[in-house]
Order: sequence, then C-alpha cells, then structure tokens
Amino acid sequence: MPYWRLAGFYFFYFSVLGALVPYWGLYLQSAGFTPVDIGSLMAVLMLSRIVAPNVWAYIADHRDDRMRVVRVASFLTVLLFTGVFVGTSFWWLALVMLTFSFFWHASLPLIEVQVMHHTRHKPGAYGRVRLWGSIGFIASVAVLGAVLDVAGPWWILPVMTALMTGIWFFSLTLPESEMAGHMQHPGPFHKVVLRPEILAFLVACLLMQVSHGPYYTFYSIYLDSHGYSKTVIGMLWAYAVVCEIIVFLFMPRILKFVDQRTVLMVSFALAAARWLVIGYFPDNLALLIFAQTLHAASFGAFYAAGMQMVYTFFVGKHQHRGQAVYGTVAFGLGGAIGSYYSGHTWETLGPGLTFAIAAGAAALAFVVALGLKKA
Repeated sequence: MPYWRLAGFYFFYFSVLGALVPYWGLYLQSAGFTPVDIGSLMAVLMLSRIVAPNVWAYIADHRDDRMRVVRVASFLTVLLFTGVFVGTSFWWLALVMLTFSFFWHASLPLIEVQVMHHTRHKPGAYGRVRLWGSIGFIASVAVLGAVLDVAGPWWILPVMTALMTGIWFFSLTLPESEMAGHMQHPGPFHKVVLRPEILAFLVACLLMQVSHGPYYTFYSIYLDSHGYSKTVIGMLWAYAVVCEIIVFLFMPRILKFVDQRTVLMVSFALAAARWLVIGYFPDNLALLIFAQTLHAASFGAFYAAGMQMVYTFFVGKHQHRGQAVYGTVAFGLGGAIGSYYSGHTWETLGPGLTFAIAAGAAALAFVVALGLKKA
C-alpha cells in the first residue's frame, strides 16, 4: 500500500475542507451576503455532490485507469476555483462553487474505494490512513484562523488555491490498483440499493447530514457574533477533529465488541445532544468544548462505521457506485437540505431553534436506524 502518498492526498484534501467549512461562510459574510445567500451558496456545494459522485463512478467503472480520472479532476478543481478571484456577485460565486466542487467531489470516493481495497485484510489500517485527513483539517483550521484574525477573510482564497494544488500534486503520485471482488456477481445494482436495510441506512445517514447543516454553515458565524476571535473559533474546530482522530484510532477495537448499527445509533443520539448544547449555550465556553468533544461520535464514529457498512453492502463491481450513492444521498442531498433550511431559519427562527431542528433530524435518524440489521 502506498501509505505516505495516500496520506498526503488525504492531508491536502481535508486541509481544503478545513478552510472551506469553518471559514467560507465568514468570507461570504465579509463580502456582504445575507444568511439566506450564505445558506444557498453552501447548498450549491452540496448539490454538486448529488450529481458528481454518480458521474465519476460511472466513468471509473468503465475505465481501467481510475487514477487518471482523479488526476484530471484534481487539476480542474484548481483551475476552476481560481474564478473566485474574478468576481464576487452571488451568481458568479454560485457558478464557481458549482463547477469547482463538481470536480473536487470526484476524487475522494474513488480514493476511498482504493484505500478500502488496500486495507481490507489489515484491521485498523484504514483509520491510520484516514487520520492524515483529520491532521490536515486541524492544521488548516488552526493556522488559517490565526491568519484571518490578522490579515482578513480574503486570504482564504489564495490559501485554498495552494491547498488544492497539493491535492493535484499527490494525485500524480498514486498508482492504479486491482479492485477486490471484481469478479463477484452481487446482482443488479438497483436490487442491492432497494434492500430494506440499505434504504434504512441511507435515509438515516441523510438525516444525520441534514442535522449538520447549521454547524457546517453557521457555526463560525455564530461564534463570531458572540465575540469569539477567529483563532478561538479555529481551535474549537481543531479540537473537535482531534477527538475524531482518537475515534479513528480506536474504532477497529470498538467494532470487535460493538456492532456497526449500535455505533451509528449512539452517534445519532449524541449528535442530537450536541446541537442542543451549541444552539442554546453559545456563551458558555466549557459547554462548547464539551459539544466539540461529541464530534468524536457525531462525525468520527458515524463516518468510520458508515464506511464499513458501505463496503459491506456494496461488493465487487458495485463498490464505486455504492460509494457514489452513499455520498449522493447522505453528504450531497442531506448536506444541501441542511445548508438550505438553516439559511432560511437562521434569520426567521433564530440560531437556537435552527439547531433544535438539527437535533430533531438526528433523533429521527436514530429511529430510522432501528430498521438496520446488526452488522
């Protein structure tokens, strides 16, 4: 397994995420956009994730040079993102965000399948590779928070361009790999997807990502409005990801004693508690730190168990398309709904009720997950 090359790819991919998720909303706010505008523009990022993974999965399934697809997509991501330097109107930024994210979202699902293949006989190996993504997120969010405090939100643009260039560089170093189970015949894809336990899994994951909408879109703006510096905001984001790393390291041991469905259900329940704490106690730093500790469950445990379930549900030739459907439904559709609704409720209902709705979505995910078989 090309460990360090994969680690480098994950580091830069999630470094971009560490700049985009915490600080893009602050940049948009500094450019004069309203909460509704910000929610809509963030939803555009998620909307591209509905289409992009399926397009790229189809292409990958019909080519033997999947890494070439990743390289081309990574290069076009950098090229199209430079459009942010051209204009700042709503529709121009919507177009730039839609096009660059279409190619940005192409690479990770294809890489995830490769990593799962390389690590399928090595318990814990996936987590050790994936943690470099978390380290990249931490480095980005911590350093950029301090930079923006001093230099201003505009500097997110050249920083993200540089980080995207890093993704492209490491994509050039990754080799092709034979896919596990390529000769298996798991049956027609639509019949696999329509199995009741897979439908329940997808709906639960969709609801979980809906619940993350206010957090990903407005958390930094929310704390900024309560007087926290961007450095402190960045450290809170970074602390949450440190907790996530710990979960990734221990998840192989946890899954020896606890089934995947139970891990998901615990993550849904703790996510609901997390959103209520953030929504109603923004001025209590100790409680905010506690809420960020719960990121270990609401993202870390959820992501690790979810990836294992996807790899179990979709075998052989369905692996790329299975990843695509999971990404489309959960992170694409779920993320878009979460960003869009929070943009509209933030002004009309207020932050507290917006996060309460998020808690309700996570609680509903818990109920839906009762339909999952133990795995």
